[in-house]
Amino acid sequence: MRIEVTNLRRYFGRTKAVNGISFSFDSGQIFGFIGPNGAGKTTTMRIMATLDEPTYGNIYINGISVTDDPEKARRLVGYMPDNLPTHRDISVHEYLDFFARAYGIHDPQRTEVIESIEEFTNLLGIRDKTLKALSKGMKQRVSLARALVHDPPLLVLDEPAAGLDPRARVELRELLKVLAQRGKAILISSHILTELAEIIDGAVIIEHGQMVTAGTIQEILQGTKGAEAATITKVLIRPIDDIEPLYRALLEMPHVEEAHLAGDHIEADIAGDEETACELLAELVRREFRILEFKQHRAHLEEIFMNVTKGHVQ
Repeated sequence: MRIEVTNLRRYFGRTKAVNGISFSFDSGQIFGFIGPNGAGKTTTMRIMATLDEPTYGNIYINGISVTDDPEKARRLVGYMPDNLPTHRDISVHEYLDFFARAYGIHDPQRTEVIESIEEFTNLLGIRDKTLKALSKGMKQRVSLARALVHDPPLLVLDEPAAGLDPRARVELRELLKVLAQRGKAILISSHILTELAEIIDGAVIIEHGQMVTAGTIQEILQGTKGAEAATITKVLIRPIDDIEPLYRALLEMPHVEEAHLAGDHIEADIAGDEETACELLAELVRREFRILEFKQHRAHLEEIFMNVTKGHVQ
């Protein structure tokens, strides 16, 4: 399944909340939707979830237009807003049962579906609690469970980790990995870029209603660095023995453009691709350097974000 956003625009009077955004991603991929407050992320996600209509442009979910056929598109989307609506006297189980009924799921299948989702999202122990009695983390779990009730192929998650404690964030992250492995396409917005970087396959970065860049992390890196810089591979090397002999050897080796000491390891720029990096490692082993760690050093998502955005807000 493929999700395609084509020249999406949403205007509110003179305010161009979304102004010509285009990107795509596929089943099994987690794409981060990144931008400052007021950039147009929530507006785009609401349109994708058929809760709003674009001024121009369209979104296609497996070829189905969210504007031309919203009823059909809606069944393909599980939307998780940034806040769970407050319902005073309804339990977790009753809440999920209501939405399962709304999607036309009948007994005995409905009972099986709800119990399966409660187990997956670890809600069995609190299924009889009222929503108003839940912590922020538990409410986020309920919101995710509601989005999964009709087994949609696309999940649209608006700041699902906001306000969660560290354990809840880790648990949510693991749930999303499992869902992607099961073939779900996931679009997730978040301001916690360090954690987002651990699970996403690609990103869409927007600012002031306009798209700055989109693609896999590697594609974004190549686009921000240019063709020449894309041939430089950064590696981190940590030996088990004294670091100085290794450092001196690296400075004299071909293809090593630059190297510097960084505590117990060396960070080096290699003129070439991953194949060249492998050849360098093989040469170090041949010279009997005992290498404990050798890995490619990738730019952090925060670094990319700061490099491509200018700090504009609407």
